[in-house]
Amino acid sequence: MPEGTTSPATLKCKICGGDIVNDYLAGACVCAHCGNRWSLQDLVPDFSKYTRIIEKMNRAKELLAGKADVATAGQAMLMFKTAAAECASYPDAIASDLMRVCKEGEAQCEQVKHYAKGQNYFDKKTYRRALTEFEQIPDYKDSAEKVEECKKMVLIERKKRIPYAIGIGLILPIILCIFLKEKVGLSLAIDIPITLVLAAGLAYAIYLEGGLSILIQILSFVSAIPLIIFMVLAYGFHMDTGPAAITAIVAPIAVIVIIGMKPERKQ
Repeated sequence: MPEGTTSPATLKCKICGGDIVNDYLAGACVCAHCGNRWSLQDLVPDFSKYTRIIEKMNRAKELLAGKADVATAGQAMLMFKTAAAECASYPDAIASDLMRVCKEGEAQCEQVKHYAKGQNYFDKKTYRRALTEFEQIPDYKDSAEKVEECKKMVLIERKKRIPYAIGIGLILPIILCIFLKEKVGLSLAIDIPITLVLAAGLAYAIYLEGGLSILIQILSFVSAIPLIIFMVLAYGFHMDTGPAAITAIVAPIAVIVIIGMKPERKQ
């Protein structure tokens, strides 16, 4: 648990009258002046009413001290929340201190959850998601080092995506190029530069990833097969561009419909 098992002094030392710092989870207190140590049970007559609450908090602390995983963090979080709710029925200084310790425990549960998710993504080499998790807890364990390592790996992965980004980024511009040439009558001297500039922009968007990248890839994959069919028919078999375009669009749809209507084989 964070250095939060201790709470503000609410009692005075029996020996020197100094402030006492309480460690509720250990059930003990120590004088900040003379160092004498006592059991909280000896100083607080009704301290036993908090026994069940402290047991929950200690159990949660034990869970967090083990192997970090999302499920364990969730269990510990529930225990801290339950303990905090029970503290609300005791409107005194000790209950207030215990609630503060529970809040600190809940914060650590969040840290453990993010760290466990990040480590899981890291082990699976999903570095972008791992980076998102580790960046939320830069001061927890070795998260700062993991952030830097994830950034390096994300950059390496992006560089590997360059050929893919260029290839996918060309599909939509080629369709536009064909349209401008065949329907608008634009000369290739103007058409090709427009196509290359647009392709470079789309490739860069795919390289950066994100929502726009996903949209471009979806549109490109949907358009890829009709584009190939059109080019084969129009430029391979010299079919007129109108019928070639209609065939390129209708043929894939027809195939999908036929496959969808095909009855399933009985086992």
